[in-house]
Amino acid sequence: MARESLPLFVDDLSTFAKSLRAQLLQHELPQPPGHQTLLNMLARAAGHRNLQTLKARPPAPRPQVAAPPADLSDIVKRTLRLFDEQGRLTRLPVKRSLQLMALWGLWMHFDAKRPYTEREVNHILTAWHSFGDYCTLRRDLVTQKLMHRTPDSSVYTKLPARPDEDAMALMRTLRQLAH
Repeated sequence: MARESLPLFVDDLSTFAKSLRAQLLQHELPQPPGHQTLLNMLARAAGHRNLQTLKARPPAPRPQVAAPPADLSDIVKRTLRLFDEQGRLTRLPVKRSLQLMALWGLWMHFDAKRPYTEREVNHILTAWHSFGDYCTLRRDLVTQKLMHRTPDSSVYTKLPARPDEDAMALMRTLRQLAH
């Protein structure tokens, strides 16, 4: 029986490794996981539900984002490279200044006039990023005072933050991508 070739594309190798490590640590058997379990762990670490959904999904070509306008600052151009052609954040950068800039790209998707439940915040963040870590994004939005949450984390509200010129340019460009 011939083995089928199954391509596995990983947006961020570091996030992939962390996810795989966490799954292996949760595997509390005295022996290493079996072949099928390990294949499912690899698929989940790459952002799929399991190996079966990875096999069912045709390999998507990596989207090529158009070159950003030349009049943008360097940090805006570097931050835009973190987003795909639909305006979704594809990975969380290591550099903190880029992380903070990328948060503005998520902040703009919330309405300032309404409260959100944690589930609603998670849903919005999941829709606008592709690496599967809405918890970190949600926490960073609160830590950076872009959103407020009640002490019991039941209600989230968008804070009236004032983006600087670079953040405004980033959000303008991302709005153009989303439409």
